[in-house]
Amino acid sequence: MNITTILFWFLSVVALFSALMVITNKNPVYSVLWLIVTFFAISGHYILLNAQFLAIVNVIVYAGAIMVLFLFVIMLMNLNKETEPQKNRWLRMAGAIAGGCLLLVLVAALKDTDMKQQLAMTNGGNIGLIKNLGKELFTTYVVPFEISSILFLSAMVGAVVIGKKE
Repeated sequence: MNITTILFWFLSVVALFSALMVITNKNPVYSVLWLIVTFFAISGHYILLNAQFLAIVNVIVYAGAIMVLFLFVIMLMNLNKETEPQKNRWLRMAGAIAGGCLLLVLVAALKDTDMKQQLAMTNGGNIGLIKNLGKELFTTYVVPFEISSILFLSAMVGAVVIGKKE
């Protein structure tokens, strides 16, 4: 058993455990923190698949920016037991039935796939490397890249002008 297989199984266990903790935790702040752990485990899978750019974007955008915003909103809302609406037993049962139906559809859709013959290429190929992405971005797609940067700059200036107090 090589190190890639051991890392894959370790990251899979961490991702599954932390995802279960997200949905079973009663405190929403702890759920967001477990979701950040899930995103880091998924980024580890991206690194094993030689997709460093996706791993970095996942950490920066999702685990960094979006989860901080979620955490800020949850802390700002100050959720507690008194403000939580009481859920009906029938509503819980309907949710469980809907989740079971979704699981049944997913199992039925995936039962005849032939994934046994297909293996993911780990630590091979040049597809997800940042060097190759940068080379393509600044040679072939340099004009659209610069146009999008000017568009983002003008949107930022427009937001500052609109938000500026008189």
